[in-house]
Amino acid sequence: MQTASQYKILVVDDDPDIVELLQYNLAREGYEVDTADNGKKAIDMAKQIKPDVILMDVMMPVMDGIAACRQLRELEEFRHTHIIFLTARAEEFSEVAAFEAGADDFITKPIKPRALLSRLAAFARRDAQHEEQDKVIEAGELKIDRTSFAVYKGDEKITLPKKEFELLAFLAATPNKVFTREELLSNIWGNDVYVIARTVDVHVRKVREKIGEENIKTIKGVGYKFNTD
Repeated sequence: MQTASQYKILVVDDDPDIVELLQYNLAREGYEVDTADNGKKAIDMAKQIKPDVILMDVMMPVMDGIAACRQLRELEEFRHTHIIFLTARAEEFSEVAAFEAGADDFITKPIKPRALLSRLAAFARRDAQHEEQDKVIEAGELKIDRTSFAVYKGDEKITLPKKEFELLAFLAATPNKVFTREELLSNIWGNDVYVIARTVDVHVRKVREKIGEENIKTIKGVGYKFNTD
């Protein structure tokens, strides 16, 4: 089982002061840290070092963080990498755009190193919890393999980004039970991570686009359930 301090981290920001701050605090905690100053360099560096976590600014020259995240998520080897956005922009539309691109978390500047380290520890705890759960879930015509992070619908293999996969697996593990958005946020993103409730809606929509509309049902005014009726 991998602990938080064993994570390899890529810090991506065009502000050298922020890069230095993060690099110093992360290295002091035992993390292996590499850096890049724009999205294009981040993609190239990620292909070389295969980071476990990418801390990435949104607004950068050459290629912004949203575009870089979207391109990384299209590559098989980065579908389950933790991607955390760093930004001075706290508007809701920025958060939605980040999660649409495949982000796992969203931190508003100025960055507090202790809070960031707490977030990383939370990711490690949830990774450990997921390792201990049933490896394969069979629900309706879907087979969800937690070991390979793969979903099979009949003979078709469907690959989902990490948070979409975790959301589907969580719902499918207890079919026909209704979960509120707040319960889904707590169980998938954790209480240490601040994300808006609309994030759940974004991820449900993206899962439905890939596995079909019939599996996840909206319970109006309440939340969602995995439907086997």
